[in-house]
Amino acid sequence: MTSKNLVLAALFAALIVVLSLMPPIPLPGIPVPVTLQTLGVMLAGVMLGPWRGAAACLLYLALAAVGLPVLPGGRGGLGVFAGPTGGFLVGMLLGVVVAGLVARALARGGMWRSLGGYVLACLLGGIVAVYAIGVPWLATVTQMGLSKAAMAVVVFLPGDLAKVAVASWVAWRVERVWPLLRR
Repeated sequence: MTSKNLVLAALFAALIVVLSLMPPIPLPGIPVPVTLQTLGVMLAGVMLGPWRGAAACLLYLALAAVGLPVLPGGRGGLGVFAGPTGGFLVGMLLGVVVAGLVARALARGGMWRSLGGYVLACLLGGIVAVYAIGVPWLATVTQMGLSKAAMAVVVFLPGDLAKVAVASWVAWRVERVWPLLRR
């Protein structure tokens, strides 16, 4: 990995930290708060591509694992990976790779095609991939069952869709001026 790629990964890891530390919005009866963490993951994937984005996400998760308070609510340490939100944290690594691969394949061409590619990349990476690991993990850890866990996270979809819109628009605007994905 070149020094430029290391710097980009570190910058986006820092962006994920900053977005994660924005005050989370707790929802009654659900152990997973609403945060801007996945917005940072979506941005890393669609702007850096799959491998540099994965490096940024892996750095963020490593900082959390060693105990630095970089997770929402100022949490950190290996224990959070065993809790109800652990699957969503692990799912972010898959999500950033999926978002990067889809963006690289589809986010090119005219405005609508490019923007549509970013939207699809953020949907598949930032929501589908993260939920594919996070929901079963939540069901297992809380022993609430898969269907109950899936119903519990439905309340997060409007916020996640808003994050998809923001990440797609930001990536599209930045890519026009500073094309990171093509490098």
